[in-house]
Amino acid sequence: MNQLDFQLLETVILLAVSLLIKILATKSVNRFLAHFDFDLKRKRITVRIINLFLWIFIAIVLAGIWNINKEGLVVFITSIITVMGVAFFAQWSILSNITASLILFFNHPMKIGETICILDKEYDIEGELMDISFFFMYIKTKENHLITIPTSVVLSKTIIRKKL
Repeated sequence: MNQLDFQLLETVILLAVSLLIKILATKSVNRFLAHFDFDLKRKRITVRIINLFLWIFIAIVLAGIWNINKEGLVVFITSIITVMGVAFFAQWSILSNITASLILFFNHPMKIGETICILDKEYDIEGELMDISFFFMYIKTKENHLITIPTSVVLSKTIIRKKL
């Protein structure tokens, strides 16, 4: 078996193992959310986080399998991190929005599909909670308007859960 065939075999095995991990992780998330009485719609964010880490794992292992030049790879990764650092410094609220979305996701009792009211000094926002992403909370009003609010802003506001 030559080197290329061996690398292809390792790549296929990696992809199969990754698919198995993804399936098992998704089943585990479903069981966890059902056990702790979380809304199953919250699964979407958790699965996105698992997929992100899985893709990072796959990229690192593939770099090892295909003998990517480590010095060039380190230069590339540090360049990407530097650009991201400048972007985060220029827009530091991105990191706070991601953190706020995780806090809202795991610690706030509101559920997707519920009617909520976000109290603000100038304008209260009331409507159905459609989704919580990494950066925004999506609320559909009675007038069928879709309002997007940064999660870091929502975290600092009072939220009232309305009973249906």
